[in-house]
Amino acid sequence: MPLALRLRDAGLRWKPAPGDRFAIPDRDLDDEVFVLSNMVIAVHELPEGPVIGFNGTTEWAMDDVEQSEAIWLPREDQLRELLGGTFHMLEREQAGYRVEITVGGRPAWFMGGTAEEAYGAALLELIRLGVD
Repeated sequence: MPLALRLRDAGLRWKPAPGDRFAIPDRDLDDEVFVLSNMVIAVHELPEGPVIGFNGTTEWAMDDVEQSEAIWLPREDQLRELLGGTFHMLEREQAGYRVEITVGGRPAWFMGGTAEEAYGAALLELIRLGVD
């Protein structure tokens, strides 16, 4: 979540869509990852085996959350898309991943322990530079 917080604080705006992952900090849910969906689907363990149940609604103590209270956890593909035409390549290194982008005709490299972290570091630099 630290990368997601840095991206939000840098000005990255989230337009929630099905499939997006998010977290809700400061509500004893910091370690939970939620996914936006049009339907609630859960696995129910029955004596004859697991069944996938399609539910219309779920009772939960928290009926809704303001978008500003949720932290978007962008996926690798979403971060790559946000890099747009600056993105050149992603490479696996011994220590993690390296993303190469091109800004102003010059290459720039960003490292991360995961692909998301490397993409996020590159995106933070683009935001800092004001590159669209």
